[in-house]
Amino acid sequence: MENWAEIRRRVLVDGQSKRSVCREFDIHWDTLQKILHHSEPPGYRRAAARPKPKLEPFLPVIHQILEADKKAPKKQRHTAHRIFERLRDEHGYTGGLTIVKQAVASWRLRSAEVFIPLAHPPGQAQVDFGEAEIQLDAKPAKVALFVMTLPYSDLIFVTAFPRECTEAFLEGHLRAFAFLGGVPRRISYDNSRIAVAKILGSRDRKVTDAFLRLKSHHLFESHFCLVRRPNEKGHVETLIGFARRKFLVPVPLVNGGLASLNGELQRRCREDLTRRTWGKSAAKGDRLDEERSSFLAMPSEVFVAARVEPRRVDSLSLVSFDANQYSVPTEFAHHPVTVVASVDEVRVVAGDRLAAVHSRCWGREQVTYDPLHYLAVLERKPGALDFAAPLEGWELPVCFGVLRRQLEAEFAGAGTRQYIKVLRLLEKSEPRELARAVGRALELGVADADAVRLILEHRREQPVGLFCLDGRPHLRSVVVPSPDLSAYASLAAGVTP
Repeated sequence: MENWAEIRRRVLVDGQSKRSVCREFDIHWDTLQKILHHSEPPGYRRAAARPKPKLEPFLPVIHQILEADKKAPKKQRHTAHRIFERLRDEHGYTGGLTIVKQAVASWRLRSAEVFIPLAHPPGQAQVDFGEAEIQLDAKPAKVALFVMTLPYSDLIFVTAFPRECTEAFLEGHLRAFAFLGGVPRRISYDNSRIAVAKILGSRDRKVTDAFLRLKSHHLFESHFCLVRRPNEKGHVETLIGFARRKFLVPVPLVNGGLASLNGELQRRCREDLTRRTWGKSAAKGDRLDEERSSFLAMPSEVFVAARVEPRRVDSLSLVSFDANQYSVPTEFAHHPVTVVASVDEVRVVAGDRLAAVHSRCWGREQVTYDPLHYLAVLERKPGALDFAAPLEGWELPVCFGVLRRQLEAEFAGAGTRQYIKVLRLLEKSEPRELARAVGRALELGVADADAVRLILEHRREQPVGLFCLDGRPHLRSVVVPSPDLSAYASLAAGVTP
């Protein structure tokens, strides 16, 4: 083959005889004809596939197994080695493993799905959740990454939550809209249960109440992918991996909650706007400025990103929500309430009253107490004061302990009840304010509940200022006569009028 060009030149240009060329270069006549017919070696070409006498009878079995695998879970599908074992053990196959691997690879190559590139006009977004590992307070933890992307400008927005849930889904949208400065006209989703209550057809969906509230408030159009077709929102699927590799490597060290991490993620997203992606003529930020004209305006009213669920308070004055329990005042025990939970706090509403507010607990099977919620019952059952779980770890100023010892020394058993009455003043006052009143009562030697209450109320009283007539010209003509104080003067002098 090294002499290909020389042979062609000698025969076709110099006119050397073909027989002499065959003898000189020691090649077959048919080889010479091929050289003269092709300007370069055409490569090895087989007229028909090589026969596989041992495998041929089993090819239908292999294809049947691979077709059935399409409906099986991804992690429980056949490998080529497992197919070989089944052919050998169940069907009497006597051939080798390598040829089975080649047949499986060939079938998978022919059966691989081909997709059509999609066009993305301005104003369309895609949303999905991903996962990432972080070090939270020196312990490994997983966070859910809410990701919104704009395929037209290639923008990415990422924010982290403790867990993927309704509250995180709603709050993620609000943060993304604030970052974009508007609302995309159309947003694509997968079929997460957070947004989809029921799949009615290939494209028809019955959405959840929470998603319907979000959509109705912001007026965007929703689009749901076909089942098991995440390629319809492949842009966000790709950028979730991009965010993990670029924004979260090395593994972030986070202390005291996710606020600092989310601040850093937002900064990285803004930095990414300066980058130009392959095939785009301008940087991401410039294309985003162009795309903003296609956005919907932000609503003037604030959307409450919260999950709302009806609950009933139990006999321990606890309400259950999201695998945790939160306390409410004992007056609401056994009553129906409504839990309004955001990513930061849990609010318990009874009728038209706000019964309790707690910081959101993201653990499981945890109980969050507010000691003030149980003081009313403790006043009736003072014997439980030292054993009440809600009061464990409740740190009060030192003066409260001094007050309790004095009350119990002076009033015996009734002193504990007096002390609980003092604690109940915390229901309407700040701990520091009440601590000053308790300290003053101890200084005066009048340590009882009524004395502490009077001192507290006295400190709150403000002196009455003079009434100002500015802006009230109609009152300037009013004359108030001076009072007759002669009767009081005679009494002061000890004279009876």
